[in-house]
Amino acid sequence: MSAKAGTGSTFERQGLSDEQLVAILRIMILHRTLENRGFALNRQGKIPFASASEGHEAVQAGAAMAFERGKDILVPYYRDLGLDLGIGLTSYEVMLSLFARIDDHSAGRQFPHHYASKKLGLYTISSVIAAQTSHAVGAAYAMKLRKERGRAVLTTFGDGATSEGEWHEAVNFAATHKLPIVFLCENNEWAISTPLSAQMGQPDVYKRAAGYGMPGVVVNGFDPVACYAVTKEAMDRARHGGGPTLIEAKCYRILSHTTDDDDRSYRTREEVDERRKEDPVPAFERLLVEQGVLTLQSLEDLKASILAETNEATDRAETVAYPRPEDLFTRLHEGPWEPWQ
Repeated sequence: MSAKAGTGSTFERQGLSDEQLVAILRIMILHRTLENRGFALNRQGKIPFASASEGHEAVQAGAAMAFERGKDILVPYYRDLGLDLGIGLTSYEVMLSLFARIDDHSAGRQFPHHYASKKLGLYTISSVIAAQTSHAVGAAYAMKLRKERGRAVLTTFGDGATSEGEWHEAVNFAATHKLPIVFLCENNEWAISTPLSAQMGQPDVYKRAAGYGMPGVVVNGFDPVACYAVTKEAMDRARHGGGPTLIEAKCYRILSHTTDDDDRSYRTREEVDERRKEDPVPAFERLLVEQGVLTLQSLEDLKASILAETNEATDRAETVAYPRPEDLFTRLHEGPWEPWQ
């Protein structure tokens, strides 16, 4: 973090108010609480699948604070629950997705965690690794063709995506056409079971930016305020004609890839336990208490309210009906168009 008690260092809040700092922490805790609930529901046999991103909370909550609702577009990947929550997705919508119920945005058709919301500017997530970067570049290209200013696209991906050809094509196209887009790499050091050392000769993803002719920046992915600052700078530049930026946020995936993965087969418990010491959630809690932004009581009240929200969303979503077979070909396209006609 930017400051620690007793060091005498000054907390650099990057222009964020107390309310904004608490909002960032709230998203971080809600992110973790909802994902823990997803794992619990899977183990109870109530949902078939869940993914997790413990260790990513800081970069996502910080980046979300730099997103301008009603203007910007977010094209995330499947491990971006915190970002989705940060731009306005609700806990209830998350649970509808996990339970695959009829009131879900996709009417229960999509994989869990594959959210979408036209209202929020949240693009449908693609399960194909790196495919979302091409979708994001297309949206940014449309903004440029329409001569729009004051808005930009934020797209995210893991380190594994940067080994895909589609990622390179997207970054190259964006740089060539100076598109209003920010590429945010959440480098958690694991592409499912493949370590960073086995997938790239240059482990610093941000250094690739120079080869495409765009700015590249690295940030501590465990520091939400730092992540906010670099994302805001890049988004502001993109919104006003400055072209794309590649950001690398170095973090760590603490849990398994998904509920279907046993990470003990490719990394030791000692490694995970050591890296958990960097956990951004308790670290940011301590920082805000130390800086007088929160009291211990207000922190506990915040956690209690988040747990209550999660419980209410879970109970409410579980009572919603499943999709009906006759609804299979509805809600597939925008507008009244009907298939097979």
